[in-house]
Amino acid sequence: MSTATTASVSTHILDTSVGRPAEGVTISLSARSGSGAQWQALGGSATDADGRCKDLPALPEGATHVRLDFETEAYFLSKKNKQAEAQQDAPANRDSGATGAFFPEVAITFAVTPGEHYHVPLLLNPFGYSVYRGS
Repeated sequence: MSTATTASVSTHILDTSVGRPAEGVTISLSARSGSGAQWQALGGSATDADGRCKDLPALPEGATHVRLDFETEAYFLSKKNKQAEAQQDAPANRDSGATGAFFPEVAITFAVTPGEHYHVPLLLNPFGYSVYRGS
């Protein structure tokens, strides 16, 4: 929850290769106060069955920049996701390197203003991603 002196952040992930939420993706949250400041790791969580991460840590007072780190490699390598891709006739993860994940992680950095809430959805597939400021 945002206050007059802090911002708040939420996110969710949709796996566009199967048209479903991405469950079980680990997300880490970091913040800093100013573009030259050091990043402060705040903790993290994992997405639920709806692809939502509802329990991210609160941002500290004075945070001006936030970074969300999505650990996507484990998600794409999971047995559950491979079965979903097969059922959807999704293309194989060709040319994705030894791990089978072209983007083993996705790091999104954005600026925040105290008092505002930032919902940052991630649209994800094995070969690309997109983010935007949601509501």
